[in-house]
Amino acid sequence: MKQYHQIQIAVDGSKEAELAFQKAIEVAERNNATLEILHVIDTKSFQNVSSFDSDMVEQVANDTKEKLEKYYEVAQNAGIKEVHFSIEFGSPKAIIAQQFPKEHQIDLIILGSTGLNAVERMLIGSVTDYVTRTAPCDVLVCRSTRPTRI
Repeated sequence: MKQYHQIQIAVDGSKEAELAFQKAIEVAERNNATLEILHVIDTKSFQNVSSFDSDMVEQVANDTKEKLEKYYEVAQNAGIKEVHFSIEFGSPKAIIAQQFPKEHQIDLIILGSTGLNAVERMLIGSVTDYVTRTAPCDVLVCRSTRPTRI
């Protein structure tokens, strides 16, 4: 059985991401792996705001950092020896699937299943679908309904 060393968990605050985070802790624990917690702030979402200003971006980043610090604490309390978190700005698809894994030598990406319905997936595609098709490493998509630690 393959042992993973660098595990990336992509979180976005959704229920699916929470469940995937729980699974990531378990997998990291079993493999004695480093856990890289990643959140990508989609910069396209700011293009639709007419009164865009840097204070809004800073507030979103600060809120995200607070959430990631909670994830970090939960992972450490679960016994994960090496945990890091990152906030990236840009396209979630490209960053989660390719940029971050290459920069951090990720050998397993864990993420939650999509919350989009069939029509939305067909029209715009999901991050999960894109990652599973294009990532340079193994991808684990979590569909579990177990309770989370957060």
